[in-house]
Formats: sequence, structure tokens, C-alpha cells
Amino acid sequence: MTAVRGFPAFPPQRAGARFATTWWGQAWIKALEDTSLDQTLLRKGRAYAKTGQVGPITVSPGRLAAITEHEYDTVVRVEQLTDAAWERFLDQVAAKAGHIAALLDRDVPHDLVEAAEDAAVPLLPTVGDLEPECSCPDWGHPCKHAAALCYQASWLLDGDPFVLLLLRGRGERELIDALQNRDLPPARSGAAPDAAPDAPAGGVPAAQAFALGEPPLPDPPPAETAFTPLALDPAPGVDVAALAVLAASAAGRAREILLRGRLEPLSEYQDRVRLAADHDLDLGLEPAVQAWRYGGAAGLDVLDTAWTPPRQDLARAQALLESGWDGEPPPHLETWRNRWTLGARQVRYGRDGRWYPFTEHDGHWWPSGPPERDPSTLLP
Repeated sequence: MTAVRGFPAFPPQRAGARFATTWWGQAWIKALEDTSLDQTLLRKGRAYAKTGQVGPITVSPGRLAAITEHEYDTVVRVEQLTDAAWERFLDQVAAKAGHIAALLDRDVPHDLVEAAEDAAVPLLPTVGDLEPECSCPDWGHPCKHAAALCYQASWLLDGDPFVLLLLRGRGERELIDALQNRDLPPARSGAAPDAAPDAPAGGVPAAQAFALGEPPLPDPPPAETAFTPLALDPAPGVDVAALAVLAASAAGRAREILLRGRLEPLSEYQDRVRLAADHDLDLGLEPAVQAWRYGGAAGLDVLDTAWTPPRQDLARAQALLESGWDGEPPPHLETWRNRWTLGARQVRYGRDGRWYPFTEHDGHWWPSGPPERDPSTLLP
């Protein structure tokens, strides 16, 4: 039986309503707009979509259809995947349990789409993949009615990516049944070579695995777990000392994650500075190392970047500066963006809301201490 889904007409939307908010919905819009030969018709299509000029939408394999204003029959066709392409797609979905869970949670992982593309399975349309048809007299490609239908379809895709899969040829129930009946090979199911004798030879069906639910996580290890340096024997072509530093660095980062719950990702430059600061490495990054030791990534950003803080932040700092002199007028500062200078002393405002002290040496500014919220405590 051919899968068909019907959706009620969208009511008129507020003026500032957006169309696609998910990345796959935005890819659908991009395919439409890259295909269009007339920006005026696209603009009219957006207006029609927002003002409710499209009737109930019917989605079926390869076909998106609706009755638009003046009873025009409007259709947008999408090429369906072949049976062989579906088999390759199911291989990619079954290769990672998270893919199935994400789809059932109405999400489309980037890596699933990329893996499908590598297997020559185009899920998301690109320029020229959307074929509009309409009974109106407009020769546009697409006309404003087909454009409006496509824009509204992005709302359907945002809410349920299975709409896209149905357009490509198969509905949600059909896909889930195919995955439930699919035997996953041991390498994909995660079954060890010495699995229990009563385990199915081909692995565990996805539906059965998900029905087990999520087991409780073990208690976290103590945050103060001591790190034992690696004892490695020298080997040709292996820098044992560098490996020991990297292992200690990884252990330190893991400990921070245990304490804080998460860590912000670091750029390659930030990570080199962090390694030099944490392990006393001579990498020619002395000012950056000092900045890292005083303020981490925020301190390094203050060293390298000048930026313009919000006016209210600067006004608050000025008030703190004036109150720090007990009624006396504060010294005159040279101010430029986030940097306030008094002779050979300088304070720089960081994006973390703290002021960092610097001292001039041989024409260069060096970090000279930990940051403070009150800049008056850092100036003489």
C-alpha cells in the first residue's frame, strides 16, 4: 500500500515568521531558491505561504501537492530513491544506533546525511531537484504557487523529517519495519566474538535493542583521582617524553570535565598555549603562557584581541574607578576600546567581565597578575 500523509492548511502567520529553522529544512529552502529563475516570484511565494494561500498539503512518494488560490492544482515532484539506494541508506542507518534514535526523535544527524551521500544516496534536494507543476497561467519556474507550497513544506520538514523520507519513496512505518526485520552484522551490533550462545547469530534487531531502554550510568569516579605518569620504554621513532606530556594533559582535561560537567573546545593555538602553560614547555609563547596561567582562554583572548565592550560595562567600570580614590579625582587614563593605560600600567577588559592587569617591558605589554572585577584595585 502506497504511503500518503495529509496535513491541514497552515493559517496566516505573523509578519516576522521564519520558514525553515532546522538545518535540513534550510537545505530544502536553498534547493528551491537556487532553482528559481525569478526572485520576484519567490518573494510572492513567501507572501502567499505566510498569508494562508495554500490549502491542505498531501505528501506521497515523489509528490508534494496542494490546492492553492483560485483552485490551482499545484504539485512539486522529487525523485524517489531506487530499491538499491534504499538498501544502502538502511545500511547507513543501521550502522549506528544513534541514527535510529535521532530519526525517531525527529532529528536528522549531519553524519547520517554525509554517510548516505558517500553511499550515493541523496537525501536532501539540491539545485534542480524540485520539479514544480501548476495549473496557473504563470510560466515561472517555480511559479508563486509552487514556491509557496515549497516554503510551507519547510515547516513540515522542520517538525517531522520522515516527510522528506516519504517524498524520497518510503514512509515512517515502512522504514521502521524494515529496520526491525534487519539483522545487524556483529561488527555493527557491537556483539563481541565470544557473545553468549543464546544470542542471535546475526545480532539484535534494532527495535528489540531500543525496547531494553537505557541502563543507569555508574557512579562517577572521584574527582581527585591521582594521575600516574606513563612508564614507557624508548622505541624507534617514538617521542616517549611527548607521549607522557600528552597523557598527563588528557588526564587533566578529563578531571576538569568531571568537575565542571563540560569544557569549551579549544583551537589548535589555544591548546598549544595550554600545553606549554600546564607542563612548562618552551614553545616560544611566553606572553601567551603567562596570560593562560592568569586567565585561561579568556586571558589569552585579552592578550591577543582588542574589542569594544558594551557602554554600560565601561560606565560601570568608570564608576568603580572613581569610587576607588575615596573622593579624590582618579588619575587620567588613556582609553582605547577595552584597554585603559596609566603610564607603564594597563588594564584590559575581558569578554568574561573581568579586568586583566598588564605591565610594559621593552615596548611590549606583559600579563602581570590575575584578573579582578574592579579595575581600581589593579591601578596604583
